[in-house]
Amino acid sequence: MNKVELEAKADALQDEINFLRAVYEAELRELQSQIKDTSVIVEMDNSRNLDMDSIVAEVRAQYEDIANRSRAEAETWYRQKYEEMQSSAGQYGDDLRTTKAEIAELNRMIARLQNEIEAVKGQKILKLERAISSHFVADD
Repeated sequence: MNKVELEAKADALQDEINFLRAVYEAELRELQSQIKDTSVIVEMDNSRNLDMDSIVAEVRAQYEDIANRSRAEAETWYRQKYEEMQSSAGQYGDDLRTTKAEIAELNRMIARLQNEIEAVKGQKILKLERAISSHFVADD
C-alpha cells in the first residue's frame, strides 16, 4: 500500500516536474525571441550612418527660426510699448495744455478780482473821506 502511495506521489511529482519544465521552456523561448528582436533593433540602429553635417544644419536652422521668431516678438512688443508711450505722452501733453489754460484763466480771474477789490477799496475810501469831510464841515 505504501509502495502504491509512493508511486502515485512519484508520478504526481514527475507530472509537476514535466509541467514546470514545459513552462520554463516556453518562458525561455519567449525571452530568447525578445532578445533576438532587441538585437535586431540594435543592429539596425548601429547600421545607420549619421550625417553630422545635415544634423548640425537642421539644428542650426531650428535655432535660427526660433531666434527670428523671438526677435519678431520682441520687436512687436517694443513697438506696442513705444506706441503706448507715445499715446500716453500725447495725452499728458493735452492734459498739460489744458491745465496751463486753466491756470492762465484763473490768473486772469485773480487779476480781475484784485482790480475790482482795489476799485471797491478806492470807492470806500472816497466815501469815508467824504463822510469825514461832511462831518467836520457840519461841525464847523
